[in-house]
Amino acid sequence: MILSSIYAIMGLGGQEMIFIFLALLLLFGAKKIPELARGLGKGIREFKDATKDVRENIEDGLKEAEKSEK
Repeated sequence: MILSSIYAIMGLGGQEMIFIFLALLLLFGAKKIPELARGLGKGIREFKDATKDVRENIEDGLKEAEKSEK
């Protein structure tokens, strides 16, 4: 669902996605694409972990501020 909304925002259809995939295949080759995807996945995971940590720190700070006000 999220992926389809991203495609709609970017205006990408089926033909454009196929063209992008073929261009990537020609540029990087079949052996390099899984390595690129793996690296991208690790980067996204690290970003999500960092945002989760920041969110938890903010929530903890708000809870401590509420306790100190009481």
